[in-house]
Amino acid sequence: PHFEPSEIDRICDDELRKVGLYPSLPEAIRIDRFVEKRFGVVPLYEDLPEGVLGFTKFGKRGVEAIVISAALDAEKGKVAERRVRTTLAHEAGHGLLHAYLFALDEKPLHLFDADSHADQKILCRDVQGEERKSRAYDGRWWEFQANRAMGGLLCPRTLVQEALKPFLVPSGSLGAVILDEKRREGAVRTLADIFDVNPIVAKIRINELYPAETGQLRL
Repeated sequence: PHFEPSEIDRICDDELRKVGLYPSLPEAIRIDRFVEKRFGVVPLYEDLPEGVLGFTKFGKRGVEAIVISAALDAEKGKVAERRVRTTLAHEAGHGLLHAYLFALDEKPLHLFDADSHADQKILCRDVQGEERKSRAYDGRWWEFQANRAMGGLLCPRTLVQEALKPFLVPSGSLGAVILDEKRREGAVRTLADIFDVNPIVAKIRINELYPAETGQLRL
Protein backbone atom coordinates (compact mmCIF):
# COMPACT_ATOMS: atom_id res chain seq x y z
CA PRO A 1 0.00 0.00 0.00
CA HIS A 2 1.26 3.45 -0.92
CA PHE A 3 0.38 6.75 0.70
CA GLU A 4 1.69 10.17 -0.22
CA PRO A 5 2.78 12.20 2.85
CA SER A 6 0.01 14.73 2.15
CA GLU A 7 -2.52 11.90 2.02
CA ILE A 8 -1.45 10.62 5.44
CA ASP A 9 -1.74 14.15 6.86
CA ARG A 10 -5.24 14.45 5.41
CA ILE A 11 -6.28 11.07 6.83
CA CYS A 12 -5.02 12.04 10.29
CA ASP A 13 -6.76 15.42 10.20
CA ASP A 14 -10.04 13.86 9.08
CA GLU A 15 -9.95 11.15 11.73
CA LEU A 16 -9.20 13.61 14.53
CA ARG A 17 -12.10 15.79 13.41
CA LYS A 18 -14.51 12.85 13.17
CA VAL A 19 -14.08 12.10 16.88
CA GLY A 20 -14.04 15.76 17.95
CA LEU A 21 -10.39 15.84 18.98
CA TYR A 22 -8.97 18.33 16.48
CA PRO A 23 -8.19 21.47 18.53
CA SER A 24 -9.14 24.92 17.31
CA LEU A 25 -5.71 26.20 18.35
CA PRO A 26 -2.31 24.49 18.60
CA GLU A 27 -2.22 22.27 21.69
CA ALA A 28 -1.43 18.70 22.74
CA ILE A 29 -3.61 16.06 21.09
CA ARG A 30 -5.41 13.70 23.48
CA ILE A 31 -4.02 10.64 21.76
CA ASP A 32 -5.18 8.14 24.39
CA ARG A 33 -8.72 9.43 24.00
CA PHE A 34 -8.39 9.26 20.22
CA VAL A 35 -7.48 5.58 20.42
CA GLU A 36 -10.51 4.90 22.62
CA LYS A 37 -13.00 6.84 20.49
CA ARG A 38 -11.70 5.88 17.04
CA PHE A 39 -11.03 2.18 17.57
CA GLY A 40 -13.26 1.41 20.51
CA VAL A 41 -10.41 -0.05 22.56
CA VAL A 42 -8.67 1.04 25.75
CA PRO A 43 -4.86 0.84 25.43
CA LEU A 44 -3.42 -2.04 27.43
CA TYR A 45 -0.05 -2.12 29.16
CA GLU A 46 1.60 -5.54 29.27
CA ASP A 47 4.99 -7.15 29.67
CA LEU A 48 6.37 -7.48 26.14
CA PRO A 49 9.57 -9.04 24.77
CA GLU A 50 12.68 -6.91 25.07
CA GLY A 51 12.85 -4.35 22.30
CA VAL A 52 9.12 -4.40 21.51
CA LEU A 53 7.50 -1.06 22.30
CA GLY A 54 3.98 -2.13 21.45
CA PHE A 55 1.74 -3.88 19.00
CA THR A 56 -1.59 -3.56 17.26
CA LYS A 57 -3.83 -6.61 16.91
CA PHE A 58 -6.22 -6.75 13.99
CA GLY A 59 -9.34 -8.69 13.09
CA LYS A 60 -11.80 -8.59 10.22
CA ARG A 61 -13.57 -5.65 11.86
CA GLY A 62 -10.39 -3.64 12.33
CA VAL A 63 -8.32 -2.94 15.43
CA GLU A 64 -9.01 -5.39 18.26
CA ALA A 65 -6.31 -4.24 20.68
CA ILE A 66 -3.47 -1.76 21.10
CA VAL A 67 -0.87 -2.85 23.61
CA ILE A 68 2.04 -0.80 24.96
CA SER A 69 5.07 -2.13 26.80
CA ALA A 70 4.53 -1.96 30.56
CA ALA A 71 8.24 -1.24 30.95
CA LEU A 72 7.86 1.86 28.80
CA ASP A 73 4.86 2.98 30.83
CA ALA A 74 6.75 2.39 34.10
CA GLU A 75 9.51 4.85 33.22
CA LYS A 76 9.26 8.18 35.01
CA GLY A 77 9.54 11.74 33.80
CA LYS A 78 8.31 13.86 30.91
CA VAL A 79 10.52 12.17 28.32
CA ALA A 80 9.06 8.77 29.19
CA GLU A 81 5.50 10.10 29.25
CA ARG A 82 6.01 11.58 25.81
CA ARG A 83 7.41 8.27 24.52
CA VAL A 84 4.19 6.59 25.60
CA ARG A 85 2.26 9.25 23.67
CA THR A 86 4.31 8.69 20.53
CA THR A 87 3.99 4.92 20.85
CA LEU A 88 0.21 5.23 21.14
CA ALA A 89 0.15 7.48 18.08
CA HIS A 90 2.39 5.08 16.16
CA GLU A 91 0.06 2.17 16.90
CA ALA A 92 -2.93 4.33 15.98
CA GLY A 93 -1.14 4.97 12.67
CA HIS A 94 -1.11 1.24 12.01
CA GLY A 95 -4.79 1.15 12.87
CA LEU A 96 -5.64 3.91 10.41
CA LEU A 97 -3.46 2.79 7.53
CA HIS A 98 -3.21 -0.98 7.74
CA ALA A 99 -6.41 -2.39 9.25
CA TYR A 100 -7.93 -3.02 5.83
CA LEU A 101 -5.12 -5.45 5.00
CA PHE A 102 -6.22 -7.72 7.81
CA ALA A 103 -9.86 -7.49 6.82
CA LEU A 104 -9.10 -9.40 3.63
CA ASP A 105 -9.92 -13.08 3.45
CA GLU A 106 -6.26 -14.02 3.16
CA LYS A 107 -3.81 -12.91 5.82
CA PRO A 108 -1.36 -10.38 4.32
CA LEU A 109 1.60 -11.72 6.28
CA HIS A 110 3.69 -12.06 3.13
CA LEU A 111 3.84 -8.24 3.10
CA PHE A 112 5.71 -8.19 6.41
CA ASP A 113 9.04 -9.53 7.63
CA ALA A 114 8.83 -12.71 9.71
CA ASP A 115 9.88 -11.00 12.95
CA SER A 116 7.36 -8.18 12.64
CA HIS A 117 4.10 -10.06 13.02
CA ALA A 118 2.47 -12.80 15.03
CA ASP A 119 -1.15 -13.91 15.21
CA GLN A 120 -2.64 -10.93 13.32
CA LYS A 121 -0.40 -8.47 15.17
CA ILE A 122 2.08 -5.89 13.92
CA LEU A 123 4.96 -5.88 16.42
CA CYS A 124 6.76 -2.53 16.71
CA ARG A 125 10.38 -2.85 17.71
CA ASP A 126 12.66 -0.18 19.10
CA VAL A 127 15.82 0.67 17.18
CA GLN A 128 18.99 0.12 19.13
CA GLY A 129 22.33 1.90 18.92
CA GLU A 130 23.18 5.12 17.13
CA GLU A 131 20.10 5.05 14.90
CA ARG A 132 17.91 5.59 17.94
CA LYS A 133 19.08 9.18 18.04
CA SER A 134 17.18 9.94 14.87
CA ARG A 135 14.22 7.57 14.88
CA ALA A 136 12.44 5.25 17.25
CA TYR A 137 11.46 2.52 14.78
CA ASP A 138 13.15 0.74 11.89
CA GLY A 139 12.74 1.83 8.29
CA ARG A 140 10.46 -0.90 6.99
CA TRP A 141 7.57 0.41 4.93
CA TRP A 142 4.79 -0.22 7.46
CA GLU A 143 6.83 1.38 10.25
CA PHE A 144 7.66 4.38 8.08
CA GLN A 145 3.97 4.87 7.31
CA ALA A 146 2.95 4.48 10.96
CA ASN A 147 5.63 6.96 12.00
CA ARG A 148 4.39 9.44 9.41
CA ALA A 149 0.87 9.04 10.79
CA MET A 150 2.27 9.50 14.30
CA GLY A 151 3.49 12.94 13.24
CA GLY A 152 0.17 13.73 11.60
CA LEU A 153 -1.79 12.76 14.71
CA LEU A 154 0.38 14.42 17.35
CA CYS A 155 1.39 17.48 15.31
CA PRO A 156 -1.35 18.15 12.72
CA ARG A 157 -0.09 20.06 9.70
CA THR A 158 -2.34 23.12 9.93
CA LEU A 159 -1.78 23.50 13.68
CA VAL A 160 1.98 23.24 13.18
CA GLN A 161 1.80 25.99 10.56
CA GLU A 162 -0.07 28.17 13.05
CA ALA A 163 2.36 27.43 15.88
CA LEU A 164 5.37 28.25 13.70
CA LYS A 165 4.16 31.65 12.48
CA PRO A 166 6.51 33.52 14.87
CA PHE A 167 9.44 31.66 13.27
CA LEU A 168 8.60 32.47 9.66
CA VAL A 169 10.25 35.27 7.70
CA PRO A 170 9.45 36.88 4.31
CA SER A 171 11.21 35.49 1.25
CA GLY A 172 11.31 37.14 -2.16
CA SER A 173 8.94 39.75 -3.56
CA LEU A 174 5.83 37.58 -3.96
CA GLY A 175 4.83 37.40 -0.32
CA ALA A 176 6.27 33.95 0.36
CA VAL A 177 7.51 33.03 3.83
CA ILE A 178 10.08 30.49 4.95
CA LEU A 179 11.25 29.10 8.27
CA ASP A 180 14.05 31.20 9.72
CA GLU A 181 17.00 28.79 9.75
CA LYS A 182 18.65 30.71 12.57
CA ARG A 183 15.63 29.93 14.75
CA ARG A 184 14.95 26.33 13.69
CA GLU A 185 16.12 24.91 17.02
CA GLY A 186 13.93 27.37 18.88
CA ALA A 187 11.02 26.29 16.70
CA VAL A 188 11.72 22.67 17.67
CA ARG A 189 11.58 23.49 21.38
CA THR A 190 8.39 25.51 20.98
CA LEU A 191 6.65 22.79 19.00
CA ALA A 192 7.72 20.14 21.54
CA ASP A 193 6.20 22.16 24.38
CA ILE A 194 2.97 23.02 22.57
CA PHE A 195 2.20 19.49 21.36
CA ASP A 196 3.76 17.65 24.32
CA VAL A 197 6.19 15.58 22.28
CA ASN A 198 9.89 14.96 22.67
CA PRO A 199 12.15 17.35 20.73
CA ILE A 200 13.22 14.68 18.23
CA VAL A 201 9.58 14.20 17.20
CA ALA A 202 9.13 17.95 16.80
CA LYS A 203 12.36 18.20 14.81
CA ILE A 204 11.36 15.42 12.41
CA ARG A 205 7.92 16.95 11.93
CA ILE A 206 9.35 20.40 11.19
CA ASN A 207 11.87 18.92 8.76
CA GLU A 208 9.04 17.07 6.99
CA LEU A 209 7.00 20.22 6.54
CA TYR A 210 9.77 22.82 6.24
CA PRO A 211 12.82 21.08 4.69
CA ALA A 212 16.12 22.64 5.69
CA GLU A 213 17.24 22.96 2.07
CA THR A 214 14.49 25.48 1.26
CA GLY A 215 12.72 26.41 4.49
CA GLN A 216 9.49 26.56 2.48
CA LEU A 217 6.31 24.72 3.46
CA ARG A 218 6.22 21.46 1.54
CA LEU A 219 2.99 21.09 -0.41
